[in-house]
Amino acid sequence: MIDLKLQTELRTSIELLYFAYRAFTAQADRVLEQRGLGRVHHRILYFVGRNPDVPVNVLLGLLKVSKQALNAPLRQLVEMQLVAAATAGHDRRVKLLRLTPAGEKLEAQLTGTQMKHLAAVFEAAGPEAAAGWQTVMAALARDE
Repeated sequence: MIDLKLQTELRTSIELLYFAYRAFTAQADRVLEQRGLGRVHHRILYFVGRNPDVPVNVLLGLLKVSKQALNAPLRQLVEMQLVAAATAGHDRRVKLLRLTPAGEKLEAQLTGTQMKHLAAVFEAAGPEAAAGWQTVMAALARDE
């Protein structure tokens, strides 16, 4: 059993993670909401932008979602001309995804606000704190 002091520290850490994520996503959420989009759309835009010509199956692996979960939001982004889907030259069954110029602009706006937020926080906390944060977040991501 975890002792009471450690339980309190862990609960505080959990709360800080929730509140930090809310603050981190707030500005992007407002922009997305104006377009009728949500966080899943932002994640798709972000990872397609970071991986141009990404095959749909690779994107599924990056996001760790099912085809069914990806289908509707991806189709919506394609219909809004934010993401383009092309057939791979080596295999017509493979669809490659890439951001359109409008998608690049939106992704840059959404992620840009988050990058500015992190840059300001890292600047205030200092390089050791930023490195520690990245270590903790990487460990949390690995434990998935």
